[in-house]
Amino acid sequence: MDRTQSPKSALFAVWTILLVLTVNGQSGCGTHRFDNNMVFTDCNALSALGSFLHWTFNEQNSTVSIAFRHPGTSSSSWISWGINPSGPQMVGTQSLVAFTNSSGQFQVYTSPVISYNTQLGSGSLSFPVSGLSATLVGGEATIFATLELPSNLISTSQVWQIGPVVNGNPARHQTSGENMRSSGRIDFRSGQSTASGGGSGDRQTKRNRHGVLNAVSWGVLMPMGAMMARYMKVFADPTWFYLHIAFQVSGYVIGVAGWATGIKLGNDSPGTSFSTHRNLGIALFTFATLQVFALLLRPKPDHKYRIYWNVYHHAVGYTTIILSIVNIFKGFDILDPADKWRWAYIGILIFLGACVLILEPLTWFIVLRRKSRGGNTVAAPTSNKYSNGVNGTSATGPYHQDA
Repeated sequence: MDRTQSPKSALFAVWTILLVLTVNGQSGCGTHRFDNNMVFTDCNALSALGSFLHWTFNEQNSTVSIAFRHPGTSSSSWISWGINPSGPQMVGTQSLVAFTNSSGQFQVYTSPVISYNTQLGSGSLSFPVSGLSATLVGGEATIFATLELPSNLISTSQVWQIGPVVNGNPARHQTSGENMRSSGRIDFRSGQSTASGGGSGDRQTKRNRHGVLNAVSWGVLMPMGAMMARYMKVFADPTWFYLHIAFQVSGYVIGVAGWATGIKLGNDSPGTSFSTHRNLGIALFTFATLQVFALLLRPKPDHKYRIYWNVYHHAVGYTTIILSIVNIFKGFDILDPADKWRWAYIGILIFLGACVLILEPLTWFIVLRRKSRGGNTVAAPTSNKYSNGVNGTSATGPYHQDA
């Protein structure tokens, strides 16, 4: 490298660092300077969506002047901030909304959220609002207002959101990731704010527990149980039967626990709706319950209706596994965890798939070899309790036998 370039490179690096620090400082919380020279006594970087709330609380007249700021706002998106005396949820929020209308103006208005299907229509709030204005400069949107708050709203829940503008009107925001974590508690007097109503840690823990339970049960134990019945019977009979039952029952019990936590989360978050994920979860629980009860109605191996039971058992079982994997990835989209968790589960699926690719031809090889020798397709069983045929012989290979 040319030594004469070193001082220039060092100077450029220092200049770049200073520029980045300056930009970060200007777009941060305490160091931000407003174009209208407004100054606020308190500021919090909100816990989601990269937004900021600045405010000054006036004890004498119980008013609070606020500036809700969201960098990275385009002309095709809307922003909103509000407070909700009933909790960190959408319905009941007394909100301020701003977006670029069809005339190209960045308008702002008040909007009480009274239903889950809100269109963010204009309306009066439950408390007086004055000095309402908004700016969109350099991709940064800011809502200014002065709120005259009753005593019960000095410390309350706050909710903020961003979403797209479609045909000149605010449209529904995303229902995953940070859009579902944009709420918390705010105390205008003390200057303190916490994420998700002070109970975010507990709710997030429940969400994580729900995800782990369902991923382990429906996404790991259930497929492994099916693999025990599919492949182990040619190696270990009747051990495969007990392994199959152990994996499936364990998966079902853990899955019910995960399903129950999901129901609880839904009841605790009435403003949150993940219809596809919920409906798939209900279908999974129904199918798995049918599989459990089907064990009580399982015909004997030599019964004339056993083949129909086998078809039902296979169809419902494999359908449950496929739907469970789909729903787990739906859950990943909702929880939006670190990428390592998604890749960890993908790695598990790849491992299970590799086992299938190895065991499938091996199983057929053993079955066909035993058939050509006129032997049994499984290791000589001590009884015919676990097989379809009297002596365990299969006419159609490993598919024919099942628990």
